[in-house]
This record gives sequence, C-alpha cells and structure tokens, in this order.
Amino acid sequence: MKPDNSANWVYVMVQDPEAEAQILGQQDTEHNIAFIPVFNDKDAALGAAPYLVKQPGHRYEAQAILYEDLVVYAREHGFLLFFIDDHGKVVKQQVP
Repeated sequence: MKPDNSANWVYVMVQDPEAEAQILGQQDTEHNIAFIPVFNDKDAALGAAPYLVKQPGHRYEAQAILYEDLVVYAREHGFLLFFIDDHGKVVKQQVP
C-alpha cells in the first residue's frame, strides 16, 4: 500500500521532536509484532493519538515523512507499517 496522496507523504507520531526525536513504534505483545502507526494525513494522526501507547513524560507530535524514507527506517529497525485511521483502527498492514 502506498499513501493516498501523490506526493507520497504520510504522517507518524514523533517522540521528543526537539531533543532526541524518534518515530513512535507500538508493540502487539499478543502476536509479538513491532509496528509503526502510519497515517494518511495529520488529522488522522491527531485523532488516533489517544489510542497509541506512549511513555509518560515525553512530548509527541504528528510529523510528515516521505513514505519511502519511512520504509527504509522500518526495515532498519525491524518494524512493520500499519496504516491507522483516526479512530485507532488498523486499515492496512504493510511489510516494508
């Protein structure tokens, strides 16, 4: 699956964007799967933010990233990509 826009931009949540920024990943412990929640637009990312597991004491921000760059990051760090809607539901799963 590719993003819904022609520019190939997607949104992810970024932990501590001003300091040691890192893309927020999630862990499905039941199925032993590590994934990055991916959103087609910023509104979806912000709408789903309350459904994501986050570490207390950190700041989170929705940021745009090129889909191709995200695929490389996911491969390097052992993550799958899960496209999520604004209600926190998985729409598509992608193996990078």
